Amino acid sequence: MKYNCLIVDDELDLASATCEYFNLFGVNSAYVANSEECLRFFEKNQVQLILLDINLVNESGFTLCQKLREQMNIPILFISARQSDDDVLIALNIGGDDYIKKPYSLSVLLAKVKVNLKRYDERLGAEKVTQGVISIDMDARKIYIDGAEVQLKNKEYKLFTYLFENRNKVITKEELFSNVWGDAFFSDGTLNVHISKIREKVERNPNNPQFIKTVWGIGYMMEL
Repeated sequence: MKYNCLIVDDELDLASATCEYFNLFGVNSAYVANSEECLRFFEKNQVQLILLDINLVNESGFTLCQKLREQMNIPILFISARQSDDDVLIALNIGGDDYIKKPYSLSVLLAKVKVNLKRYDERLGAEKVTQGVISIDMDARKIYIDGAEVQLKNKEYKLFTYLFENRNKVITKEELFSNVWGDAFFSDGTLNVHISKIREKVERNPNNPQFIKTVWGIGYMMEL
């Protein structure tokens, strides 16, 4: 079976209600209660997107996310009653694509899911894009510099491809947070760390970058 969305949440009443609501609006969905059920679900089914709670009975959603990221690159959106910034940062840094705090609005959550599903479909349909020495295989989520593959983590990949798609334009920090992290109010430190890690992997001299340039006081630009 093919599903648009799998909800992994041990609050079964909420998961069931969310699933029912999504199905009413054409997002084919199912739900499971824990990590074991989630992994078994993938043995027989295909899924385009996961909504993942953190507080699962048998295993943390963080741990499950890390396991899933070893196998697949589908969008993973965390849904949790945990409100701390540390939880949000952990979720995004281990491969989460967004973090939605409970209690959530079903209509807003559906909108976020549809946006991510659209991006996923567009990514799958995209061909390999090349500009100068940089090539990106959007389908396989692989980046090549001078023909050599560069290994980027999920958030690094999203940040790099966003800059690539908007190359030779100055992109503000707020725009990067909004479009890569899904939230315009992260700290500059989060962005700076990710940019630094990307430069270490793609630049010949990270201290004098050829591709990703800092525009002081504004943001960054990929120059190609």
